[in-house]
Amino acid sequence: MSTTLMGTILIVEDTLSELELMSHYLRESGYNVINAIGAKEALNKVLEQKPDVIVTDVVMPGMSGFELCRRLKTHPVTEKIPIVICSSKNQEIDRLWGMKQGADAYLTKPFTREQILRAIKSVAL
Repeated sequence: MSTTLMGTILIVEDTLSELELMSHYLRESGYNVINAIGAKEALNKVLEQKPDVIVTDVVMPGMSGFELCRRLKTHPVTEKIPIVICSSKNQEIDRLWGMKQGADAYLTKPFTREQILRAIKSVAL
């Protein structure tokens, strides 16, 4: 199989079923996928593996996706990596708050395969 990899996506999600689903959609579409179960693990993996795009949940134990987003956007090594927040919080205020933390796109759950791919393509450099 000679599929060209389109880039590396780090998925930060503490619900395994969601993580599996997103990984499946993205791998099938030609992306290389790295998984992190929480924000702290994500911070380590971002520095080690320098993904092209980060997709993060908001509600996670320890550190929220909003806080993760803020940390990444204020760190010189990671500030340029596009972040897609993927959350079940679907109020406009949540979306605005996510963008204020530095997110490049905000996707609400449940999402379709097309929606997640469109969100990633919209922010990928």
